[in-house]
Amino acid sequence: MSDFIVNIIHRPEMAPEYAEKVTGSGKKDDIGRKTLLDESLEIFRFQQDTAHKNGLKTTIHITYASLFCPEIVEMAKADHLKYGDEIALSLLGLPCRQFREKYRTEEFCIWLFSLEDKKRIVDDVFSMFEEAFGFLPESTGSYYMDADLINYIKEKYPSVKCAIATCWEEGPKAYHTCNNSWYTFMDGGPWAPWIPSKQNSHAPAADESEDSGIVAIPHLSRDLLACYDGNGSNFGTHPQNVLRGMIYDSKTWEFPYFYNLVDQYRHLEKYNGGYAYNMMFVGPGWLNRLGRWEAPYELLKKSYEDGMAYYGKLKKEGRLTDMTMSEFADYYRKKKHYEEPECALWRDILYGSDKQLFWYCDPYMRACINMDQGGALVDLRNYAAKLEWPVGIGTDHISDASYPFLIQEKYRAGYFTHYAGAGTVRSAKFSHGGEVADLCQCRTHASFKEYKDEDGKTVRELVLDPVEIVFSDLRFKVDNVIRFREGASNISWSRRVYDMSCPGETVTVTEYMTACYGTTEYTERMEGITLGLDEESMSYEYKDRRIDAAGAKEAWAQIPQIRTRVSMCTDARGAAGYVREGYAFSPMFHLGFTADLKNGEEETTWLNLARAN
Repeated sequence: MSDFIVNIIHRPEMAPEYAEKVTGSGKKDDIGRKTLLDESLEIFRFQQDTAHKNGLKTTIHITYASLFCPEIVEMAKADHLKYGDEIALSLLGLPCRQFREKYRTEEFCIWLFSLEDKKRIVDDVFSMFEEAFGFLPESTGSYYMDADLINYIKEKYPSVKCAIATCWEEGPKAYHTCNNSWYTFMDGGPWAPWIPSKQNSHAPAADESEDSGIVAIPHLSRDLLACYDGNGSNFGTHPQNVLRGMIYDSKTWEFPYFYNLVDQYRHLEKYNGGYAYNMMFVGPGWLNRLGRWEAPYELLKKSYEDGMAYYGKLKKEGRLTDMTMSEFADYYRKKKHYEEPECALWRDILYGSDKQLFWYCDPYMRACINMDQGGALVDLRNYAAKLEWPVGIGTDHISDASYPFLIQEKYRAGYFTHYAGAGTVRSAKFSHGGEVADLCQCRTHASFKEYKDEDGKTVRELVLDPVEIVFSDLRFKVDNVIRFREGASNISWSRRVYDMSCPGETVTVTEYMTACYGTTEYTERMEGITLGLDEESMSYEYKDRRIDAAGAKEAWAQIPQIRTRVSMCTDARGAAGYVREGYAFSPMFHLGFTADLKNGEEETTWLNLARAN
């Protein structure tokens, strides 16, 4: 059996969010009109038949609206008996005449309701599901499910073991590409399956006490480079995404990018103990007969048939195992342990560049390393904080479910700003004779290693190709190794300077972190943050002050707004530490160490994360 696991999930919405407006254009508003219901039923049958024709089983996500459709209920029962499809319950697909009349709202995102209404809706739809099928579901899901919602479902309906719980990087980028109208933000979560903590559904559980009781999967498997750089809705294992992104041959209607994306996910088994995961989660709206995204119905239909055929081909060749969601939850519980990370060394498969990112996610952090910037850290979320972040009406975060960042090059700039070096990033710069070079300016590539250290802990290591730094009177090479030690809640960078053109010279290396906090592009209030160097500290006041000390052991920041303590330390001899606050135009904070290195010498610096109580 291949350990490339695929979930195929179909959602029989009877009033799908896309098709409702398209098929109803120019008509009286009627969410229950028969033409819409008939077409939705036909599309669901087509999707099911296409999967089964290719030997694939599915998970059928029954929606609130489809529970009022006897044909859907009978189809699901029949396919469950004949093909082994799982009948699950979706918390999407709420819009229908019955729901709007009962709850007097056009809201359709379960996580945006008040907690009281979330519970009412969950109890309502779970009881209707049990009445229709005679059992309670083992799987559920939505675009996003907050911790309060998951905890309530697991407590009230313990049969649930698997849920679609987030949509990877669906934050401001998605908002802007939806004409500033998609008022949901859920950046900062895992891209691959995880066990959500009871405190925050984005953050994986570190142990049994934090375990929410379910296995979570993402809504779609996204391109971990193109999606990060641009709009995720154009780059995922859903034909709708690829067509929306116009990533196909307009003459032949072929889309090799989809196959390359699936293969890139298969490749992730090299970094995750021989296991890889992929999913497709689709409703009927995108396949309506009037077409979508400048694509005619015939192309929509062909794209889905081709996608299913590729999955079917891989299964026939023994390179793919199709599972239902509940089957996968059982598999994942046996396969993974709490502190085991998900890793992805991802390369560009779309634009023809040589760019490479490394993604790392465990119960203590989510991090992204950019080899196009010399191994700089360009995205960092402190999961060790297990930040409680209630979402929905009546909370402080009505529509912003994102897990806050400390570093995020897209929303708070990276190295390459209009005044270089002022954006959020963790990197190093070398200086000699008044000249300075930042590793962010050095493109390189990485290879991946995994081994046990002397304490028996597993270390995941990125070994970067050497970079050469050239000054007017000196040139030398730098080896960079980045390590993630399982359960350690830190990242280390080791730099070795060698092959100097003048072996007796000395270069100065500055290991630095420029950081802030937030979930969008817009600055948050920085007052309340404390910056410190060993025992000396200062409160953030936007005055561009700094503290310096030779022989310092730790540079640190305490950010009570997101219950975070972040620090840096180094083993470099004679290192001088510093912390610096920003100013209103550049409201970041800075941590760092400066040391001198001679030819053949090496230093290691650690970035540490913790929860600040």
